Amino acid sequence: MRFDQDTHTISLEYVETIERKRFPMRSLVAFFVLVVLALPFLGAIPAAAPMPSTSTLLDPVMIPKWMNELTSPPPLYVPTSETVDDQGQVTQHYEVDMVSFDEQILPTGFPQTHVWGYGGLAKDAVTGAPLGYVQNSPGPSFSATRGVPIEVKWTNKITDDHMFAVDPTLHWADPNNMGMPMEEFPEYPPGFPEAQTPVPLVTHLHGSEVQSTSDGGPDQWFTASGIYGPAYDEYPNEGTDGSVVFNYANGQPATTLWYHDHALGMTRLNVMSGLAGFYILEDPANDWIAPLLPSGKYDMPLAIQDRIFDVDGQLYFPSEGLNPDVHPYWMPEFFGNTIMVNGKVWPNMNVDRGVYLFRLLDGSNARFYTLTLKDATNNVKLPFVQIMSDGGYLRAPATMTELTIAPGERAAVLVDFSNFPAGTKILMTNAAKAPFPSGERPNPRTVGQIMQFTVTGNPGPGYPVLPGILNEDLLTFPSLPSQIDKTRILTLVEVEGEGGPLEVLLNGQAWGGVLSEIPQLGATEEWVIVNPTADTHPIHLHLVQFQLVSRQRIDAAKYLDDWMELNGEPPLPLDKVPTEVGIGPYLKNKPKPAPPNEQGWKDTVQMNPGEVTIIRVRFAPIDGTPEYPFDATYGPGYVWHCHIIDHEDNEMMRPYEVVTA
Repeated sequence: MRFDQDTHTISLEYVETIERKRFPMRSLVAFFVLVVLALPFLGAIPAAAPMPSTSTLLDPVMIPKWMNELTSPPPLYVPTSETVDDQGQVTQHYEVDMVSFDEQILPTGFPQTHVWGYGGLAKDAVTGAPLGYVQNSPGPSFSATRGVPIEVKWTNKITDDHMFAVDPTLHWADPNNMGMPMEEFPEYPPGFPEAQTPVPLVTHLHGSEVQSTSDGGPDQWFTASGIYGPAYDEYPNEGTDGSVVFNYANGQPATTLWYHDHALGMTRLNVMSGLAGFYILEDPANDWIAPLLPSGKYDMPLAIQDRIFDVDGQLYFPSEGLNPDVHPYWMPEFFGNTIMVNGKVWPNMNVDRGVYLFRLLDGSNARFYTLTLKDATNNVKLPFVQIMSDGGYLRAPATMTELTIAPGERAAVLVDFSNFPAGTKILMTNAAKAPFPSGERPNPRTVGQIMQFTVTGNPGPGYPVLPGILNEDLLTFPSLPSQIDKTRILTLVEVEGEGGPLEVLLNGQAWGGVLSEIPQLGATEEWVIVNPTADTHPIHLHLVQFQLVSRQRIDAAKYLDDWMELNGEPPLPLDKVPTEVGIGPYLKNKPKPAPPNEQGWKDTVQMNPGEVTIIRVRFAPIDGTPEYPFDATYGPGYVWHCHIIDHEDNEMMRPYEVVTA
């Protein structure tokens, strides 16, 4: 195996993936890693990955559950000022810092955990009482109003060294211009000192319709010391070191967005450090549904993330790669052994005997969650109703007893606790395998449990009488026109190394490869994405919300053989735009249309192994107007990527640019 730094190619034998020619090795590697991480819990030999320098890992079974309490929604940022232009348009101005601090994530009695998070002026989400400057991980939430733009000054105040091993052999931000060293890898800690500081950060508002100059793309990073990435845009920052001003138009329908760090090659590390939060967009003009829904404390965002802690209460992230002779610190997926909700490990939430709106976010690096609600006494599943997906209201309410969400996805669900007597315990559980969908089953004592709800004797709001159709714009689905301006066939490709996956590619190309996705403003395209890997990949497009058309089985091994023969044998990545292979001869069975809970606007969608997934994308606002309230063709452009952010950091991300006709 040889990595050529100049051409960024890997010389190795390509291994077909969908027929599991590589998956047994991957399963063994994953199993070995899990066993090794568990050995310190049992007093056995040390784990192979370097341990924290002064302590060992904390056995998650020893962490008492349901001791932490979720008492209210996260605090809300408050604007520092408002301005009104000549046309009477109000713009709210916020100042938010990326900061370093300690937080009580584990239950009381355990040490506090050092984290990075977001801070700014905030108020109580329920009472509106001012809270002053608040710093949290996850950060406070934005409460935005459709039609009222927001301007945020993001300031990087992280002057620490990075908490985890920065791998400079990846295509990364590289603020010190150290390049990509390919030999003499030091053990971490200390790793590469020139890679550990300063820390590049940039905030992306996931799911937003936004000009690319404010998108928080991977090359728009900046450091506290005033070093900027190649796509950093100073306007209208006025040259302040360590900060940038981004503008959010808020023109799209009401929904649950989230913000998180997106620095090139470091997203997995920066999000793991704590840099994430909610952005709730409301629409006062929606007077036929919104007033019916639970509000105040009954409207609860829930960010679900997995973590590993050491016995000192600090976060642990593995720092030995599966292919350490190529990427010394990168692993293809991080799976924690502990579940955290809104910054609290295995919390309890007291709920009144009424209906709650839970805004669910999978904010994990790689872990999927198949969520159910169960009465802890009799283990009976509770039904719940999903009413929103990533980009707003579904076509119609979808009643279900389990929901699978992938990293980056959001789902708003209604849960009715009114029929349970006071004292009833309801558990939110997880059944998703890791890696998904064919990895290890979750440990029912640890990551198989998410949180607990304890029913109080207090009355709560009744169940809303919802219309049969929530979103009249989606009366038929997909509602985007069937007249397609362009169809793209795109292939997900995994490159194998000696120890396991070496990198993952979109269409066989690396991040820095030839630009190939150049949609026209206002055009409708179908993206036909073939997945011949063993993982479900949650594919995310910036700028747009799209619609899922169908999924269908495909002879992925034969397709990939023919794709590779047509486009050239390895080394990968390709240095050209690959030639498309028509999928018709390889299809199996019938296409499966979008299920009811995916019949809505999506910005992240699960693309399963051995399937072709078709999404329909219009490069224009959701509301159907021909152009955005900003110039979508201006700036550094956008990206699309896998939202398993360990994959994203190692080449499973590609740029795209919107152009005028």
